[in-house]
Amino acid sequence: MSRPTGAWQHHQHRGHMWATSPSFRRQLVLLRTLLPPPTAVGTSSTSSSSSSLRSRAMAGSAVYEADAEAVVRRITPPLDRTRHKGQAGKIAVIGGCREYTGAPYFAAISALKVGADLSHVFCTKDAATVIKSYSPELIVHPILEESYSVRDDERAYVSSKILTEVAKWMERFDCIVVGPGLGRDSFLLDCVSNIMRHARQANIPTVVDGDGLFLITNNLGLVEHNPLAILTPNVYEYKRLVQMVLNCDVNEETASEQLTALCQKIGGVTIMRKGKADLISDGKTVTQVSTFGSPRRCGGQGDILSGSVAVFSSWARHFILSNVQPTAERVNPMTLGCIAGSLLLRKAASLAFEKNKRSTVTTDIIEFLGKSLQDICPAEH
Repeated sequence: MSRPTGAWQHHQHRGHMWATSPSFRRQLVLLRTLLPPPTAVGTSSTSSSSSSLRSRAMAGSAVYEADAEAVVRRITPPLDRTRHKGQAGKIAVIGGCREYTGAPYFAAISALKVGADLSHVFCTKDAATVIKSYSPELIVHPILEESYSVRDDERAYVSSKILTEVAKWMERFDCIVVGPGLGRDSFLLDCVSNIMRHARQANIPTVVDGDGLFLITNNLGLVEHNPLAILTPNVYEYKRLVQMVLNCDVNEETASEQLTALCQKIGGVTIMRKGKADLISDGKTVTQVSTFGSPRRCGGQGDILSGSVAVFSSWARHFILSNVQPTAERVNPMTLGCIAGSLLLRKAASLAFEKNKRSTVTTDIIEFLGKSLQDICPAEH
């Protein structure tokens, strides 16, 4: 057997140094202390490890398989009769245009099915009536505009009017999702850029998916150094992001190191690289969720994921802020939200495929979100 090259030895050494660094160990300890031992959540001693993460080697760098069920149990708030409407989460989806009305609906309705109390959609006027017809459960705001409906001399006024309208609602939201069904109209993207800046100033967590990733790839300043931003790229979106930010191609042999470098280069964001196993990093640790979901790859599953991640991230943030810890020592709630959202989608997709096989579509998966969460974290009567 040939000996490792000097470059590979250096790569392994760097992975080992990071895995043994005080910062890395501190993150792992915090994740472990966040979660109860198996006996506290009803699991047996022969089930998953009592720690929240199980170590495994990957490309010479430490990647940890998340004990995702324990994360879900820990951050999901109990159903309490004393709570009032809105306390379990208020989510908003920014997206939806003439061509794309399904994606924002999937994201928004998934947030409700996971357990959010209220779900809003901010879309164009053309999309609003269609989205409203899908479900009366959603609060739909037909306020976005595309270039074809706005004269050049009106653009500044209309853009300001849109931001003012959204701003009236923004502080009510626990998380926003930007991108599902957004399209790539230049004026619409400019308006959404202003909304993202306002959300950042208001410290509102933001999940960026779909066309939102196209937007930020060409304008990284919208998410740079924002610890409350989550990017959820698929294989093609991730490739464009790596090429733009790191000026290289995706390298599967050093997948975890490259993901870490990408997060660090953008500065503090959390990225969930979707794939056979979802890789999640905030630039400090890399975790993965590899629970098998479904071989059926129908469109719309990413929209379910973005809505689910939004809810879980807001729950995780509330959980961590409610448990007093020094700010510098807190676990990243955005990472926990990604772990929980990834697992729930995979569980729901598996159940939907078991029932529908090749005919499985996105709405089938959405219908199993509730059962999947109940199986993991039973609601008390």
